[in-house]
Amino acid sequence: MRVLVTGSSSLLGRMLVARLLERGDTVSVLQRQPAHLAGVEEVLGSVADPTAVRRAIAGCDAVVHVAAKVGIVGTWAEFAETNIVGTRVVVHAAQEAGVNRFVHVSSPSVAHSGSALIGAEAGPASPKSARGHYAKSKAEAELIALGANSSAMCVVALRPHLIWGPGDIQLVGRIVERARQGRLAYVGSGAALIDSTFIDNAAGALIAAIGRAGSAAGEALIVSNGEPRPIGELVDSIVIAHGLTPPRLRVPRPFAFAGGWIAERLWRALRLDGEPPMTTFLAEQLGTAHWFDQRRTRELLRWTPHVSIDRGIVRLAAAHAAGPISSAAG
Repeated sequence: MRVLVTGSSSLLGRMLVARLLERGDTVSVLQRQPAHLAGVEEVLGSVADPTAVRRAIAGCDAVVHVAAKVGIVGTWAEFAETNIVGTRVVVHAAQEAGVNRFVHVSSPSVAHSGSALIGAEAGPASPKSARGHYAKSKAEAELIALGANSSAMCVVALRPHLIWGPGDIQLVGRIVERARQGRLAYVGSGAALIDSTFIDNAAGALIAAIGRAGSAAGEALIVSNGEPRPIGELVDSIVIAHGLTPPRLRVPRPFAFAGGWIAERLWRALRLDGEPPMTTFLAEQLGTAHWFDQRRTRELLRWTPHVSIDRGIVRLAAAHAAGPISSAAG
């Protein structure tokens, strides 16, 4: 097949491109900056630019839309431009080009209103109840993508939860940097159970979704390792894999939430650089359980994760011992 991957300079995008090439696909990529990926056709530009998107998508059989503005810092306009407008442009171009399989990378946060999620199913994306600019914009984007599902173009939305692995600057990078600075703390007891997804498994699920797009058409499916762990245990493992001492500081959830509320407003009012040390969304994520029922995902995709969390931690430690791995945001 000829496959377009948007956001290919991200951790997930790079892994997906490598897996597609391994299985013999022809791959085109679209991203803002050169990724220098061997064996692929690169198109530089924004997903919100119809001209660049049409050029990248020409002749493709399938699209995997990974590109997104992620994180917790930025204006609504910035998130909307990439996540909402960009998705609309890519979907429309795919329809015009006769693409028959479209896999949209979403997030479990699109259906998360802040309460604990215990063995939860995917649930409908809700821009109204999702928390924060990222989740709200991704919820709207998922609705746009799934709204384009038809007999001519099968659309599947996958929601990988907390992707991590060697080279990750989003989850692993932030944990390690805060541990080095002595600013890492648990919210609550650290016992809340959470799902996460090793990078190889996330890419494997996307590959499966391309092949099973017909059977899973119109579905939103959560992807994870399916190994809920106490968040404190997962954080400790990541920190130890980087040769650091796990944190001992614990902050009660109400205090963390209040601190995040204040920090968000200070950062916005003073236009400070970087991310606040705590946000309301982060306090919720660190202090509440969120793990999911994977049965429908595995049934429809005929997919199971093949790298366990324990094996992933071993690989993380080995990568750290081997030296820095460069990474770029998608």
